[in-house]
Order: sequence, then structure tokens, then C-alpha cells
Amino acid sequence: MTTRSLASSPTRRPSPVGLIVALLLIAAAQICSGAYYGKLIGKLSQFHHGVSGEVYAVDARTLFIKDFTYDGEGPAAFFYAGNSKSPGNNGFRVRDERGTTNVLKRYRKKDITLTLPDGKTLNNIKWFSVWCDEFSVNFGDVKIPRGFDYPKPQKLKALSGIHGVSSEPVVIVDAQTFLIPTFSYDGEAPDAKFWVGAGPNPSPQGIRVPDENGKEEPLRRYNRKTIVLTLPGDLTVHQLGHFGIWCEAFAVDFGHVQIPHNPNVPPSLKMLGVSPQSKLNCEVLEDSTAFEVRWAVAGDSIVVQLVARLDAGQYMSFGLSADIDRSTMVGGDVTVAWVDKQTLQGYAVDYFLDAKSQCSGRRGSCPDKRIQENTDSVRLLNAAMVNGYSIVTYQRPLKASDELDRPIFTNISQAIIWAIGPLNDRQEVSFHSSYLKTDRFIEFGRPPSWNCPMPDQDYQPQATQVVTRSPQRIQATPAPASKKGAWVIPPIECYEPEDGVLYAQLGPTGGRHGYPAITGHVGWGISWYINGLLIPEIYVVRGQRYTFIVEAGEDPDIPARYHPFYITDDPIGGYIHKTEEEKAKVKIFAGVRREGGKVIPEGVGRLCNWLPDPNAPEADTFDSFGAYQRILTLQCDPGEPGFVQWTPDKNTPDTVYYQCFSHRYLGWKIRVVDSCDNSEVSASAASSEKREVYAEPDRDRQDLEYGASIAVPSKITSDRQ
Repeated sequence: MTTRSLASSPTRRPSPVGLIVALLLIAAAQICSGAYYGKLIGKLSQFHHGVSGEVYAVDARTLFIKDFTYDGEGPAAFFYAGNSKSPGNNGFRVRDERGTTNVLKRYRKKDITLTLPDGKTLNNIKWFSVWCDEFSVNFGDVKIPRGFDYPKPQKLKALSGIHGVSSEPVVIVDAQTFLIPTFSYDGEAPDAKFWVGAGPNPSPQGIRVPDENGKEEPLRRYNRKTIVLTLPGDLTVHQLGHFGIWCEAFAVDFGHVQIPHNPNVPPSLKMLGVSPQSKLNCEVLEDSTAFEVRWAVAGDSIVVQLVARLDAGQYMSFGLSADIDRSTMVGGDVTVAWVDKQTLQGYAVDYFLDAKSQCSGRRGSCPDKRIQENTDSVRLLNAAMVNGYSIVTYQRPLKASDELDRPIFTNISQAIIWAIGPLNDRQEVSFHSSYLKTDRFIEFGRPPSWNCPMPDQDYQPQATQVVTRSPQRIQATPAPASKKGAWVIPPIECYEPEDGVLYAQLGPTGGRHGYPAITGHVGWGISWYINGLLIPEIYVVRGQRYTFIVEAGEDPDIPARYHPFYITDDPIGGYIHKTEEEKAKVKIFAGVRREGGKVIPEGVGRLCNWLPDPNAPEADTFDSFGAYQRILTLQCDPGEPGFVQWTPDKNTPDTVYYQCFSHRYLGWKIRVVDSCDNSEVSASAASSEKREVYAEPDRDRQDLEYGASIAVPSKITSDRQ
């Protein structure tokens, strides 16, 4: 067999293999244990010859029969369907699970999948039957209810959230597959994953969904890319309440959509028992058009996927030579496939190459059904147009179904043929413009071998993860960040502001000079701003009352806009996501109340964000926070702020933290002192971790703007004595 690795083709284009493999895996995955076959139509009536089984609608044209049984002794039994009041000869034959209309043989509790002929759907048939042609006898049937709501892909809402997360409406393609059209994400968070789980909103108890390349690494940047995702293992949408983008290390929802309860969607082919013997194979057929063939043997059939960069109106064909020992076109059995670039409709047609000429009558390169009725042995499974690539997935029997087919062997190599060319005005093949000019062989039953390009590794994860997975807990910790080049943020001293009122709002992390360098932790996009300063250290005096005006969101149904403020001895925050054991080790000094054993956050109010000028340079280009601060503007939602009042006492530790109740790593330190004597404060500050980090003075400190009068309207006043 001729096998060529893409390592020998350095000029090859990046392959859309992630989406392609995802689509092929949908069609050629092993059977899972989830017992979902579609929507039950009913049981076959048991009239004669032991006919029985449950009939399910998979989609508009596909039926699945669970435990189909028939003794095989009828003289001329076929699968039939029709639109008359009851079964009869006026119906039409339905191909069997092998794609043929041969007389039915014996079945014993076998699961089979059948497809209605072109132009026929469950909307225009009233019955399905095992019908005996010779004696006009109904061996068993099931009625299709009027207006039957067969499973179909379901459109959800569009993704929309922080970090540029957006898409067109998400589509549940089947019970294990999501299509996310024009998906965007800025790629700047350290640990974002595709995420699903029970309930309407994401949580750390969710489940990662591999990306379109089958990986669970932090997501890279996406710019209006259409992707297909497959749920892991036996998981189905019927077990889920949401799908979205989740920052695992920080327990942050970047945007999600809710999944309705028990959506009426098709089962995946994986769930219907298309069971490959091995993983995927792939061979490059032609470099300049990136023409590749992927396949997996699935029981007594084979699932094939053709991929190529085609011009509008072009086809790609692949199949078997008439001569097993050499590649010759005439007499060949091929599948001709294409995707209409206007309608995005896919096609996979069984062809017999009687001659190299176009089909005329029954001679030439003709669709099998033009030569002889009921001989098209190819079943289209999926088609897509992705980044300029036509992707067509189809299934055909290994054995020859009729005299126009060639068998596919799984124990020897056999000669193959392929071609690319234009379609004529009948949507049939014209003479090829590119074709196989040498002998080429494939052993279809070989052990899996991927001789095609793999996706470019065009990104590096921004954080390593330590992951512990259990039914109760997923813990992920971002890697430490470099403290090099940190901005100097002046502390809020204990004698300022005089009224003891501090404003807690949100803003950007300030790039690599900001939150990560100051704290040594990777930030996920937002941080606390206190009196307009990015995570300053705050000095407070025991016995004095302080009021934090909190403007960080108040709607718990929108986690990305809900950041309750609280004060704790925990340097990480995100109390809501901690285990009971972790919560028991944490003290909270202000910002919550306890009711019936529950801890309820109180530090909520309207949302105010410090937003950078979109036309200004990126944060990394500023040498100081003072310079960066001048491009920030405070924008507030309508509504009232909240407040948290706190009086530290003799039992308060010397260092505590202001944090977000629902997210990790947003805040920083509060230094607690006994008096506001300047020498004591200076000594305490000199020993602080932050002061040790910064060796150079802040030349722009005089330009910093902050204080008690931060010019944010508020009806909250302090009653501090």
C-alpha cells in the first residue's frame, strides 16, 4: 500500500482535522450504554412470522427498530411504508440496514437503522410495515400519528459573555453533539474550557467537554470559527441543563446557554450502534486540494469521510478499482460527493464508471440508480463546509450490494481510485480535472494509522493545572505568575479616607504589570478596584468602623456580573465554590449573614466597571498604573449600591483579605493595626510583602487619582463615629 506521511509535505496547509475528526467520530464511534434511540413511535403489531420490535424516529427520514425479530420464512417480505390508510401494495419499499431492497432474511432481536427514500419523510407517511409482496399480507406494522413530532436538531440561544465570548445560536445536532457557529473568544484567560453540567448555571461540579480537536487544554483564541463538539463518554444532553465556557481555575462563567429539559433531538449514531472495530484511519490522496480520506470499519459496513478544498461546482470521488491489483477507472465503483456552497446541502452518490465519458442514458460515468433502480448503496451521514473545506461523511456496506458494486475487503490491500472535477448542469460528473495517475492501494481493515496532518499547535496554555476530579469537586490551580515589572500601587493608609468610606468596584487586571505581578497569581480578567486603585493594600485600625460601598453586581443569575464583596482570612476567595472541609477552615469577618446553616452574601449592589478606552494602547505598554489609570472611565448600571460595614477588633488577624464571594483571585490584602501612628504604619508597611517586591520608586505616584471623594454618586453614608 502506498502510504505517505505529511511530514514529507512541508508546504501543506493547516488541516481542519479537529472538526473533521469530530464529525467522523460522531458517525463511527463505539456503541454506548445510554438507552436513547430517538422518539418512540410504537411497537410493531405481531401478526405473522414472529414479527416484533419497537420503532423509534431518529430524525425526519431515519427509523431505528429495537430488537427487531422476524423468522425469515415469508416468501417475499420487505420493509414497506406508505401514505394510505393502512398497509398495502400501494406503499413503497424501504431499504434494509445494509442499504438493499432484497427479500428479508431471519432477524432475532437485532437493532437496525433504516432510512426512508429521498423525498420521503415521517411527515408524509402514515405507516411502516413488514409486508409480503407475493401474498399482499401485512406481517406487522406501526402507525405514524398525525403531526408526529420527530426528533430534529434544536436551536438554543447564542453565547454571550465576558472575554469576547460570542456566537450565533448554538445548535444541539444530536444527543451528543453541539454545533457552535461563528464562535469567538479572546483567549486571554488562563484556564477556559467548554463546560456542561446539570442545572441551569455552570459550577465547579460540571464536566469538561473536549474541544474540536478532542483536547481538554485551556482554550486558545477563536475568531468567528464554527466548531463541532462531542460530549465525552456516554454523556448526553438529556443529563444536562447548560453548555458554556467556564474558567476552571477561577470558577468563572464566561458565558453559557441553558439546555431545555429532555430536548427532542436525534440520538447520535454512536448511540444507535455504529460500532467501529478500531480508531480512525486517514490517507492523503492529493496535496494541492488537501484531498484526504478517513475511514473506520463499522461492523458489516464502513464509514468514510472525504475532505477537500474544492471550488464551487466541483465534486470529489473516491472508490474501488475494478481490478484489485491496479488502479483503473473504467469499471470502478466510486462515491461522488460534494457540498453545495450556496445551500450547504451535502451529497454522496453511488457511481459506476462504465466509461470515462459523462453519463448518457445508461452508459458512461453514471449514478448507479440511473443504470438500475434501487442500487444506490451509499448512505449520506453528514456534510459540512468549514473554512473552505468540503466535508462529506457517508456509509456503505462492505459487501457488494448489487452487480454495480465492488466489495471492500478487510484482510488484504486493494487498488483504489479517486478524481476531482466539475459537475455538469444535471449535477452529475463531468470529465475529471485531477485524478490518480499511478497505482494506489489501501488495506481498509488495517490497524488504525493516521497519515494526515494534525492540527497546528498555535498556542501554549497560559497556566498549568493541578486537577483533582471527584463527583463533588473539581479543583484547578493556576500556575504562579511572574512578579517582574509590577506596578507600584500606593496603599490606602489608615488615616485616609477620613470618613472611613471606601468604594469597591471592578476593573481590568492591568495586563502583566497589574494583578498577576502584584499578587503572584494569574488573573482571569477583572480585579477589585478600591477608591479607583487596582487592588491596593488597605490599612485599618482596630476599633474603628469602615464602610465599603459595593458596586459589583447584584444578579446571581448572571455570574459574570455578580461579585459579592466580603472580608476573610482566605487569600484566594470564592467561598461559594469551596468544599465543606475548606469552608470550615475559613473565617469571614464581614459581608455575609448566616441563616439556617447557610452563608448568604450581603455585599451586593449595582455594577460599576472601570473600563479602558478601546482606542488606547494595551495595558502592558504602560510603565505605571498612574499612566494606565488615565485611560479608565467608570461606567455604572442604574440602581443602588450596597455596603458592607466592618469594625476590626482585637481578634482580627494582622492580615486579612477583601475578596469576591463567587469568584477566586479578585482581591488583595487588608493590614490591621492597633493605632494609626505614622511610625507604626510605616514599620508595618516596610515589612509588607508588597513593599519587598518593588525596588524602584513610582515616578508617577503624584498622578494617581484616589480618595474619599471618588465622585461616584451614592446614597450610602457612613455612621462611623
